[in-house]
Amino acid sequence: MAPPASRRLDQLVQALQRLPGVGQRSASRMAYHLLQHDRDGALQLAHALQAAAEGIRHCRLCHTFAEEDVCPTCADPARDPAQLCIVETPADQAAIERTGSYRGRYFVLMGRLSPLDGIGPDDIGVHPLLQRLQATPAVQEVILATSFTAEGEATAHIISRLAQALGLKVTRLARGVPVGSELEYVDLGTIAHALADRR
Repeated sequence: MAPPASRRLDQLVQALQRLPGVGQRSASRMAYHLLQHDRDGALQLAHALQAAAEGIRHCRLCHTFAEEDVCPTCADPARDPAQLCIVETPADQAAIERTGSYRGRYFVLMGRLSPLDGIGPDDIGVHPLLQRLQATPAVQEVILATSFTAEGEATAHIISRLAQALGLKVTRLARGVPVGSELEYVDLGTIAHALADRR
């Protein structure tokens, strides 16, 4: 016999299911764990979520997450204003930053084109990006760092056409064989792109 339902517990499970990749069972396990073993952690999580939801907004210049009107990256005078790297999400921006190899500026689209899902240029940051490119004469190179999915490629294609129409140099992240991998285990599409993009 199932235990009696609790409205608040059900609400917690439903809230946890909003996370990507979390289904009913995973959400239930998390909810029971927090309530049974880590009440302090549950309260800390609740406070952190509330503070983030209320205090984090979008940077006025690059659209990434920020607590101020302009994020620290855009406010850094040491960043190269001639390069603008276009990414889909703040997580993608963070991944590039962790490499320590890029010192230009960013623009975060907050999504990618997906016609099948009804997501067009108006639903992501294409128009604000175009406005930024037109208003920032220092930009000389647009680096397309969208994902290598069909949606990411479509997004890169649209942005490439817009940037080239403004006379800007457009480059795309290279695709190739991952460092440390053995060629026989790499998928054929990656090998084909690595050959096409060889240097």
